[in-house]
Amino acid sequence: MKQSKPPKTYERFVARYPKLGEAWAATRAAEAKGPLDMRAARLVKLGVAIGALKEGAVHSATRKALEAGATRAEVEQVVALAAATIGLPSTVAADTWVQEILGAK
Repeated sequence: MKQSKPPKTYERFVARYPKLGEAWAATRAAEAKGPLDMRAARLVKLGVAIGALKEGAVHSATRKALEAGATRAEVEQVVALAAATIGLPSTVAADTWVQEILGAK
């Protein structure tokens, strides 16, 4: 699957603050090191984004998990797993963010 382009807002931000962009790129490269394959890592990052209740990060993590080969069912299970930790209302909110991306696919 084709990798999505970063949002234009991100591109404009790193154009204004190139050192922050470089630091972010170094962080991303460092986080890729380890035993998890990309699909598993993207599902974990989706869970973290859901737990942090970061709508933009949930959108991004959902797209990237799908690009890495995760299935719709796997993405939806990550949402369901959050319920016992973050509560049902927050999980329902996160599910709406995930469904916005799944509906676009």
